Amino acid sequence: MQLQEPGTERQPVPDVIGAWQTLVIVGVVTLILGLIVAFHPSGSLNVIAVLIGLLVIISGIFHLVRMFGSAESHRVWMGISGLLLIVLGVILIRHLHLTVALIGLIIGISWIIQGVSALAVSLSGGGEDGRGWWIFFGIVSLLGGIIITVVPVKSVTVLAVLAGIWFIVEGIFEIIGGLMLRSASRKSQLTVVNPPRAGEGAATL
Repeated sequence: MQLQEPGTERQPVPDVIGAWQTLVIVGVVTLILGLIVAFHPSGSLNVIAVLIGLLVIISGIFHLVRMFGSAESHRVWMGISGLLLIVLGVILIRHLHLTVALIGLIIGISWIIQGVSALAVSLSGGGEDGRGWWIFFGIVSLLGGIIITVVPVKSVTVLAVLAGIWFIVEGIFEIIGGLMLRSASRKSQLTVVNPPRAGEGAATL
């Protein structure tokens, strides 16, 4: 039976089993759909709206999954952003009569939501693993959302290419985030499986 030093408690490992796999799968799907939209932008407005709507919904799912791997204080940001993105994606799919300007506006708003969420979580101390990646992602997403919102896109082809390129980048970040979550999960499990011995703390005094 191993003794535990007074005043110390073993922190429970967060339940992220399956979370990193989900992030990687979401990232791969986002990457593939982004490639389709970017390299085949000549489809009709309805097709582009459906594809982009699916991508926005996938982004919302990505935020909801990250919510379960974040600290409790950051789950609110991730949950709100995830739900908002899913709502925007559903609007795009169910209202295919929207004009290019409105679709661009919805895309811009979704990017702003992602950027604000990523910056809020990263700058408040969340996502220590790869924190710089998420700050960079948040800044780029926020700036891209502001630009596409302020400067409306009139061409379906240009809108599809811009959206496709961005979702390619987002898919890559989601894959990286999943791999980082896996690494953090393994480190946490090793810490619990191999806790420091009772005599080691006294030896360092």
